[in-house]
Amino acid sequence: MREAREAAFLRILSGLYPARGRPACGRYRGGTGPACDRGRPACGRRRAGIRSAGGPSRAVPPSRVPLQTGTGAVFLRFTLVSMSPPPVTPPPRPVGTVTRGTTHPNRLRRMDRWIAAVHGPALRRSAAAPVAVDLGYGAAPWTAVELLVRLRAAEPRTRVVGVEIEPTRVEAARAYVRDGLSFVHGGFEVPIPDPVRPLVIRAANVLRQYDEEQVAEVWRRLCGRLAPGGLLVEGTCDEIGRRHVWVALGPEGPRTVTFATRLGSLDRPSDLAERLPKALIHRNVPGEPVHAFLRDFDRAWAAAAPYASLGARQRWIRAVRLLAADWPLTDARTDGRRRWRQGEVTVEWSALAPGPSAEGRD
Repeated sequence: MREAREAAFLRILSGLYPARGRPACGRYRGGTGPACDRGRPACGRRRAGIRSAGGPSRAVPPSRVPLQTGTGAVFLRFTLVSMSPPPVTPPPRPVGTVTRGTTHPNRLRRMDRWIAAVHGPALRRSAAAPVAVDLGYGAAPWTAVELLVRLRAAEPRTRVVGVEIEPTRVEAARAYVRDGLSFVHGGFEVPIPDPVRPLVIRAANVLRQYDEEQVAEVWRRLCGRLAPGGLLVEGTCDEIGRRHVWVALGPEGPRTVTFATRLGSLDRPSDLAERLPKALIHRNVPGEPVHAFLRDFDRAWAAAAPYASLGARQRWIRAVRLLAADWPLTDARTDGRRRWRQGEVTVEWSALAPGPSAEGRD
């Protein structure tokens, strides 16, 4: 009896899984073909029912397959289990596009010094360890390492997170991880887990490849990630950091525009126009405030020519003093001379924001 059942079981399996190239019988296809060549009254190849040699089909559950024997039928119960893995939800794509990644050591030194000097008090007032983000640090993480060193000089508890949209750059930066420095894959969404919010986001040379119309939305998104009292610094510099212009923004929006340069290489202040941030670079045309500002700066530079014999620094300081008579320079109301000696000048954003003509200033 046992041998007969095993043989019947094997015949059933061969019917359920016929060999390649072997056609299934007419009964398996549900037709009325000739009887099985084995002479069985029902071949058992249909999983949804059985057709006997001389009668209608008798439905059986799909999970029960009959084994015909000489004296009766034995039913085997099958449980079908899916072997495919459960679906995996892919992580959300970072917001933004991949940049060229061009970077050099010490390229962002002017911006870093300004952040440490101007925003250092806010870092020191933070109850928790303040967090700064280097957004889009590029093909090598040098600028993130330097930002950590410079901000820790102002507040030793500062932590820096480098955010880069290109995954291979994040993996390459792992070798630079240290106490207070980490790297994550992301973009303008700034993927720092809540409730941590950065007090500083630095985005240098990131928006140049975007359209001017996209800048306001990027600013809004990044400012929305700032901690209360936080600072977003977004701007552009040349390849070795000699000329740099950036916009400082708070959660409420743009605050100031800073022009910074290596004075020994400066011919005239309007040379900085090629490094204007994306929000202003296409506005350096007659009738726009930024064009009027650079025009007046060149005039003040020319008027300060007698101070050139004392050095480029003294000539810059004199030119800035002349400029302050007509433009709202924020550092003129504070310890501006110290920032001016660094080759910097900062003006209120409202004075340079794209809008009505400022050509009337003389």
